Amino acid sequence: MDALLTEEGRRLRAEARAFARERIRPVADELDQTATYPQDALEACGERRWTGLTLPEPHGLGKGYVDLAVLTEELAAASMPVASALNLHLGAAQLLATHGTDAQRERWLPGLARFETVAALGLSEDEAGSDKSGMTTTAERDADRWVLDGHKRWVTNYHQADLVLTYARTGDRADWPGGVTAFLVDADAFTLDREWDTLGARPVPACRVVLDGVQVGDDRRVGPIGEGYRGRSAVANGINVPARGVGIARAALADTAAHTSEREQGGAPLADRQGLRWELAAMARRLDRARLATLSAADQADRGRDAARAMAVAKLEATEAAVDNANDAVQLHGGIGYTRERSVERYLRDAKLLTIAGGPNAGHRDALAEQVLAEPVRPVDDGRNP
Repeated sequence: MDALLTEEGRRLRAEARAFARERIRPVADELDQTATYPQDALEACGERRWTGLTLPEPHGLGKGYVDLAVLTEELAAASMPVASALNLHLGAAQLLATHGTDAQRERWLPGLARFETVAALGLSEDEAGSDKSGMTTTAERDADRWVLDGHKRWVTNYHQADLVLTYARTGDRADWPGGVTAFLVDADAFTLDREWDTLGARPVPACRVVLDGVQVGDDRRVGPIGEGYRGRSAVANGINVPARGVGIARAALADTAAHTSEREQGGAPLADRQGLRWELAAMARRLDRARLATLSAADQADRGRDAARAMAVAKLEATEAAVDNANDAVQLHGGIGYTRERSVERYLRDAKLLTIAGGPNAGHRDALAEQVLAEPVRPVDDGRNP
C-alpha cells in the first residue's frame, strides 16, 4: 500500500500521525463527552494548511486525493469528528476552487485554506436525503440578485461557518440533475431551526437551518446556472468517508491489541488464547482490505479515471470495517469496553455514522451492482463450448 504514496505522502503521514497523537488523542474522549467543537485542533490544521490540502497553490497545498485519504485516516484514528469537520469544510472549498470565478477564488480561498474562513455544505433536505432530486429550496432571480427560500439539514460546521455552499432549484424538477445552482451564502443569513442530539460525532453538531427570503448577489453564484449538482461530480472529496472508516478500524484494532496483551485472566494475557488471536487477525484483515480499497480509489481519482466503482467498493469495505472492528473492540474489552473509561465505545458510535453519511451503504451496493451488470458479459470457456 505504501507504493501508492510519494515520499511527500509518507512525510505527510508521519507528521499527521504525530500531530493526532499529541494534539487530538489526549482530548478526543473529552470533546466527545462534552460535545465540544474541536476548534483548537482545526485551527492547528489550518496553520499547516491541511484545511486547504487539495486546494490549488498558492493558496492551498495542491495535493491529491491519496494524500487526502492519508491525512483523513490519521485524524480519524484519533477523532473521527475532527476529520469530519475538516473534510466538510475542504469539500465545499474544493468545489469553489473548481467552479468559482477568479474573483471568488482570490477572495475566499486564502482564508479557507487556513481555516480563517470556515465553510459548510448546504445540500441535504428533509425530502432530499440520498435522493437529492427531492430538493425544494429555491432561488428566484430578481435582476442582479437571487432570493433563496427553503431549508437545509445535516449542516456540519454551521455554528463556526462563515459561508455555506448552498444548492437551490433554479429550474424545473424535470431537468434533474440539472436545474440546481450553487451559491455562497453567509452563514448568518440562515436561521437555526434545530440541532440534533446524535449517537456519535458529538463534537460536530448536525443542524437544520432555514432560508427565508435571503438575497444574494449574482457574484455569489458558483458555476453556471442549473449546473450546480452536476458540478459536484468534478471533485472526489467523497474519499474522505471511507478514509475516516479506515482510521476508526485502525484505532479499534490498536486499542484491542494493547488491551488483550496487557489484560490477564486465568494467569495469562488474553492475547495468548488462539481464539482471541484469530479475532485480532480478522480485524487486521478488515483494516488492510479497507485501506487498500480506499487508497486505490483515491489513486484512480488522482489519475483522472472514472473512480465510481472503486469509490463504492471503498465506501462499503471501509465503513463496514469500522463498524465491525469497533464492535469487536467493545466485545474484546469486556465490561470496561462498554464504559466511557475507554475509547472503543466512542469508535462504535462514530463508526455507525459512516455507513449512512455520503449515501447509505445500501445505495452504494445498488450502484456497484449496476456497474457490474452494465459490463460486457464474457462467458467462461469451460471446454463445453464448440
